[in-house]
Amino acid sequence: MSTSGDFIRIGFVDGPAAVQGIDRLGEARKPLTDKLAASADPDAALEGLLRLSDALDEAQGGAGAAMLREVADDEGTAMRLCTVLGASTALTHHLVRHPDHWRELTDPTLGTTRAAAYAVREAMLTAVGADPGVAMPVAGLPDAEAVDALRVEYRRILLRLAARDLAHHVGVDDAAAEISDLAAATLEAALAIARARVGEAATSARLAVVAMGKCGGHELNYVSDVDVIFVHEAVDGADEGTALRAATQLASHLIRICSDHTREGTIWPVDANLRPEGSQGPLTRTLASHRGYYEKWAKTWEFQALLKARPVAGDLALGRAYLEIIEPLVWSAAGRDGFVGDVQAMRRRVVEHIPAQEAERQIKLGSGGLRDVEFAVQLLQLVHGRADASLREGATLSALAKLTDGGYVGREDGEKLHEAYAFLRTLEHRIQLHQLRRTHVLPDDDASLRRLGRSLGFFSEPAVQLDKLWRYHRREVRRLHEKIFYRPLLGAVAKLPGTEARLSLEAAEARMSALGFADPKAALRHLEKLTSGVSRTSDIQRTLLPVLLEWFADSPDPDAGLFGFRRISESLGRTPWYLTMLRDEGEVAQRLAHILGTSRYATDLLEREPQGVKMLGESLLPLSAEAALAEMQALTERAETAEAAAVAVRAVRRRELLRIACGELVAGTDVALVGQGLSRLTDATLQATLYIAMESVRRQRSLESPPSKIAVIAMGRYGGFELSYGSDADVMFVHEQLEGVEAQVASSYATAVVAEVRRLLSLPASDPPLEVDADLRPEGKNGPMVRTVESYSAYYAKWSHVWEFQALLRADAVAGDEALRARFTELIDPLRFPVEGITQDDVIEVRRIKARVDHERLPRGADRQTHLKLGRGGLADVEWTVQLLQMRHAGAVAALRTPQTLPALSAAAEASLISPDDAEMLAEAWRLVSRVRNAVTLVRGKPADQLPRDARERAAVASVLGYPQGSSDQMVNDYLRTTRRAHAVVERVFWE
Repeated sequence: MSTSGDFIRIGFVDGPAAVQGIDRLGEARKPLTDKLAASADPDAALEGLLRLSDALDEAQGGAGAAMLREVADDEGTAMRLCTVLGASTALTHHLVRHPDHWRELTDPTLGTTRAAAYAVREAMLTAVGADPGVAMPVAGLPDAEAVDALRVEYRRILLRLAARDLAHHVGVDDAAAEISDLAAATLEAALAIARARVGEAATSARLAVVAMGKCGGHELNYVSDVDVIFVHEAVDGADEGTALRAATQLASHLIRICSDHTREGTIWPVDANLRPEGSQGPLTRTLASHRGYYEKWAKTWEFQALLKARPVAGDLALGRAYLEIIEPLVWSAAGRDGFVGDVQAMRRRVVEHIPAQEAERQIKLGSGGLRDVEFAVQLLQLVHGRADASLREGATLSALAKLTDGGYVGREDGEKLHEAYAFLRTLEHRIQLHQLRRTHVLPDDDASLRRLGRSLGFFSEPAVQLDKLWRYHRREVRRLHEKIFYRPLLGAVAKLPGTEARLSLEAAEARMSALGFADPKAALRHLEKLTSGVSRTSDIQRTLLPVLLEWFADSPDPDAGLFGFRRISESLGRTPWYLTMLRDEGEVAQRLAHILGTSRYATDLLEREPQGVKMLGESLLPLSAEAALAEMQALTERAETAEAAAVAVRAVRRRELLRIACGELVAGTDVALVGQGLSRLTDATLQATLYIAMESVRRQRSLESPPSKIAVIAMGRYGGFELSYGSDADVMFVHEQLEGVEAQVASSYATAVVAEVRRLLSLPASDPPLEVDADLRPEGKNGPMVRTVESYSAYYAKWSHVWEFQALLRADAVAGDEALRARFTELIDPLRFPVEGITQDDVIEVRRIKARVDHERLPRGADRQTHLKLGRGGLADVEWTVQLLQMRHAGAVAALRTPQTLPALSAAAEASLISPDDAEMLAEAWRLVSRVRNAVTLVRGKPADQLPRDARERAAVASVLGYPQGSSDQMVNDYLRTTRRAHAVVERVFWE
């Protein structure tokens, strides 16, 4: 006699319950035990078998024991019944509710004939009381009974299919096709019931049901929404309005008949939201209406969805006419503007909607999941199916086979992807079969994983083996996705022997165009240049480029990305560390691809400083002024001439500009930190160059020592620690003669030093020049370039205007002699921060000047809504508002005495000079506009104060700001909303 331990050893979990249950099988015990133990969940299979026996006894008095004996005598029936009971609690429940259906599993063929689809359709129509010949209702079967009969017959046929799938290892593509045929038959039967409901009016319209998605592709899951589109036409002589009402009623009833819950449960939801205009559009349209919509309004994703369109029920001739209309449009979709961006955006939206707690267990939507395969295959179909009609298959595996046969996918890769996709679909089927629920998430409890593993044939450590194989296939899908789509492009240009898929040049150009390359011929020339030859460099390039191409395709400007990579590779390709770093450090390669495809500014710097690629693997936070200055001074000490020393200083600046730009592009460096970093870098550059210039002029004049001390005062955005990439360095120069030196000698020396500083920083070189602008000095361009503290004091005492005191709000002594810097700060603090604040007349003057600036300085043709500096709610609005608060209240509020906008704004809110909400609105606008201004310079390679009008540049700016691809309109809307709110605050606070 078997013990509980014996049952546990053969697969049962609850040994004592197994002993009792097996004992109840009586004479059938011995032959059925092995079949139960071989099921996915032996305990559940045993419990289900006993429940079925009890149900038969209750229904037919003693029939349960007879069933057990009959099943025990037929090994095939026993195997089929036990596999179903062990894998699906939902089908077990169906068998208990309809116990006579167990006999469906006695037929070893289970209806697998060539005409199975027609037999299923006939069975479904007959079950609901309809004539299979014309799919029309017959009198006598009440509506409620027909609806219940539809569900019972659906489950009966599904039971047969599941048994054959589980016990006879039907291929997943065949199983999915049969489920799709069952769904089509169910829609036909539901339409027959709908016709009975609508009555005579139904005869006024022809209605076709076109399946979409997996049902249309003949690859439906066990449980899935069935996506459909309805097409109708009025019959001859019928009124169009009457036909529309009838067709809409038929479609509405069909949806409810399939979706409603009755005492026999439900089937699946029918989803018509893929129709034109989605849920907002009419439920059914005529052929002409469909044609008009698709020709004029349809989005790219709609044509991608139409790849799988297939008439399945109703008037099939009308359905075929619908296909004739849409097919030419589907196969020309890849030539539409924004095709790739739309497809990629759709994929990203799918990923973004995955709940965080499910992301790592999502079989369908997660990384390396079913949708990755489907998107890759569909994209290849759309690209190459225009010229190759053999690729126009609805089912993913069939399309993949055609792509492989046509040479668009390598044979080995196609087979591996087929294997991975088939495994993932099978796993999805097994998960859904358990409770017949729509789910694509791998469960995380041990019991479910054990059941799933055993259902796939893993009987030793089933959960462990399942997890191992699932993770392997996910990795393979991710790897093959890029290899299949991008590597054949190299074969088209590299002319290397091998078994890889080899595209013709025409097919390669089509694929490059679909990836978003505006000049596919040039892109292929770059690929050829990078990959031709048999050197180690070419080998590594061929390994890198498939991945890089995918990243370039995701960037706003793929052409610029690939061209930039070629130029940098030509500079560094033979450098030992370069390609090895890109190959071995994936983050560096991805960062490089993103930068090259997004930013002309950073690309230009990289081309001038190719060694800067190394820093992409380092911290991208800005260096401190002290660290940058120390490096600059160390280099200048080894330089033989002033020019050589200046070149060394500017090289450090170039590299650090690249670091800051890359930090903003790929590491999300905060805009305030970017401004501080650029300002500190300018501090170090001016300080180091000032030392060089002072020594150069001293030597030129044969002086033993400098006759004067010199300091540099930062002004404007530079003084406010708020420089952007394209900003000039606004400065003033101050000097102080040493004791015993004639004033004329000291002044001449200081003037010569300032001129030398400006000359050295503007010398032609391979780095961006630093423009030193001294126009904010007293008397502007007409005043002396450098003055003493006393001269500044005399000028401000006698001649200065309120706008000059306003300018001094952002003055910060940043370079040169520290004592002199301190003296200058002591001079200007009482002027810019008056104890009593500025007078009301001065307030009026500030407002008058602001109004004049707003009116006169806006460039001709500029859009005031989107001008970054002078536009509504732009930088000038925010900064003038903050500065007016400072001039009025900084004498009393010490925290306002800062050249920086955001700290001053925060201090004003703390002092209740502005409400916290208003301060937050102004700060949000200032940060956003500053970010946009930086992004525009990074993208275009040169500064601009207008939001770009060019679509590609605008998309790149949105990308720099962190918006997903295809969201540039959202970026503009956010900008306009934020600046509009800020402008309202300016109206209240500045203009009162």
